[in-house]
Amino acid sequence: MTRSTFAILGAGAIGSILGAHLVRAGHEVTMLARGHRAAQVGREGLRIRGLVDIDARVDVLTDPSRFDGADVFIVAMKTLGTAAALAPLRDARVGVAFSIQNGMWKNDQLIDVFGQDRVLGSLANTSGELMPNGEVLFTRNVNVFLGELVGGISERATHIAQTIDASGVRSTAVPDILAREWTKFVGWAGLMTMSVATRATTWKYLSDPDCALLLVRLVRETAALAHASGMQLTDQHSLLPIRTILHESDEAAVAAVVRSGQEFKVGAPDHRMSSLQDLEAGRPLEIEETIGDAVRRAHRLGLDLPLLETCYRLATAIDRTARL
Repeated sequence: MTRSTFAILGAGAIGSILGAHLVRAGHEVTMLARGHRAAQVGREGLRIRGLVDIDARVDVLTDPSRFDGADVFIVAMKTLGTAAALAPLRDARVGVAFSIQNGMWKNDQLIDVFGQDRVLGSLANTSGELMPNGEVLFTRNVNVFLGELVGGISERATHIAQTIDASGVRSTAVPDILAREWTKFVGWAGLMTMSVATRATTWKYLSDPDCALLLVRLVRETAALAHASGMQLTDQHSLLPIRTILHESDEAAVAAVVRSGQEFKVGAPDHRMSSLQDLEAGRPLEIEETIGDAVRRAHRLGLDLPLLETCYRLATAIDRTARL
């Protein structure tokens, strides 16, 4: 049986970045992975390039029945297959768990497996890309936010955030994690669908006025779902100017999105959403647990969000036809 201080489910870009930094800082880390990536990490370790150069050997576990638990359990895999990956871990001795996945479904899934008292909210304003040779390109290190789902600052969230931050991945405990998660998701939903529809780098579609207008309208619809769920949104922790989009005219909102595109052109000209990376690599997109979940939440609340549903259907079709 295997137990460690940190266990990370998923050895993709962000999971690898966190794992490598924590190992370098002297923490016991177990990576739960499978298939080619598990074999690669077991053979070559975690190799991080870009903002830092780290080569770290790490324990890799491919058989979930051998996982005894961890003090901190981090879900960093794509949303597809998460329920199946977590199912064998229900009896594991996990101190606290959190997910840095996209979407709002992730917290509900962890609560179902581990119980609400052992789940924190989290979002990662951090970027990386898993390269074909197994290296991970670490491109953005802004913040990994942690907080209690019921609100407020807790000792456990603060301790975990400080530990991750001290390892080199910026992290902060915050009192309003759910509002921040919703703010990120509202922007992410628009960026994700525009990226796969245009297949363009981020600055290009943000700088196009027609695409910017579609994105503005989609963000407004998704924000209506957040508000109906009791959340107030801010400009913080989104790649988009959320307040301007929600409270200014179409013209002002589009102009603000186009300015964001120009900022990306200067500061991150090669930035691509992970959804576009997946599409171009022939990997399935994470749609059902993110935008699909939002559409179903809207239906349950009696909200009519036609553009959100249209984008959900469009992204699903693009995903399906790209892999025929």
